[in-house]
Amino acid sequence: MLFLLVSFLSFVLLISKPLPLKPLLPPWVDEMRLLSVLFWQEFVYYSLHWLKNCQLTSRKVFRFPFIMSTKKVVPRVQENVEETSGMTILDLPELALECILGKLSPAGLANMACVCSSLRDRCRSDHLWERHMREKWGPVIGRAARREWEWYISSRKGSLASGGAMASLKPKGWMGSISCVWPLSWLKSKLDDGNRPSSPLPMDSIMSWYLVLESGKFWFPAQVYNRENGHVGFLLSCYDAELSYDRHADTFYARYPPHGRRPVKIEEGIEWDRLRAPPVDTPAHDLHVSDCLNDLRPGDHIEIQWRRSKEFPYGWWYGVVGHLESCGGNERHCRCHKNDTIILEFNQYTHGSRWRQAAINRKDHQEEGNETDGFYGGIRKLHGKDEIAMWRRLWPNEILE
Repeated sequence: MLFLLVSFLSFVLLISKPLPLKPLLPPWVDEMRLLSVLFWQEFVYYSLHWLKNCQLTSRKVFRFPFIMSTKKVVPRVQENVEETSGMTILDLPELALECILGKLSPAGLANMACVCSSLRDRCRSDHLWERHMREKWGPVIGRAARREWEWYISSRKGSLASGGAMASLKPKGWMGSISCVWPLSWLKSKLDDGNRPSSPLPMDSIMSWYLVLESGKFWFPAQVYNRENGHVGFLLSCYDAELSYDRHADTFYARYPPHGRRPVKIEEGIEWDRLRAPPVDTPAHDLHVSDCLNDLRPGDHIEIQWRRSKEFPYGWWYGVVGHLESCGGNERHCRCHKNDTIILEFNQYTHGSRWRQAAINRKDHQEEGNETDGFYGGIRKLHGKDEIAMWRRLWPNEILE
């Protein structure tokens, strides 16, 4: 209470004499006023702390003879109680402690790391954060995002090594110089805003990556289903984008590559179920090498690259392998898988639509198309049931024209 009273009075004294618009005295006079206020606050604080320690010491000294002179079992019980009450979480067996930490949420681990140095190192370990990283971010983090993170780490380390970041931490002005030699820790912490951690979190740790993703400051590559809020021109497609997380809404911002001369398109409010990690490492403007053409037969589910013009990036579009017109669709007599021509069907479009079918060459497939119908690129065959189910879930309610 006394410390709060002195702090309040010091604050009143400090603001009771506002500085004029054009001060006649040099700036160091005002800094000395602030320094004196901080000194008396610190003096009172440490005086109270010293008195408290003296009081606790005196209690222990005067209580000791009393305990020794009492020949009863009660002091023995009190001693056991004190020993039991002094037990901490670090006294638990190793397996029990690891089990407890393994069940904590990311927020719980981050809070537990602030308790003490021993728990800090444990709660920052990669093996505790791997599960949280996999469960929350696994569906949207692929190899491209990992490479982006490695580049991010190396660039940050390079900036720190060059001294740019350290220069910003140096105290400025006369008060900053005093803080370097001032013997009281409280003043120094106030000048530094208390933001310097005792042990910085390693930038290449999984915990660091998790926290940076949560902050939304890190943009990473992924793919978005039905871009631009389900625009009819992008239904049943998946496009590359750079994502940033909005932890308040639990949604994402997406930044799409420019289409020709069009500016970068940014979409917001994207739900988790419209995102995926890129299944292949092919950049958006490059032709994917199709290694499944010889295996394709009618009924197979596929994704194919398509773009409107040569200036646009590719998107991945869902389709199925159909029968040749000469086949008739009879499975017992079907020889379509032996033919050099592969028919691709996009059944979300109505019969007669120019987007309904496309034919590609099985033996020598390159980018095929024109400026009217667009250009078809590489093909990947879908093997997983989850991938196919995802496309089925996105199926439009009405047939497209």
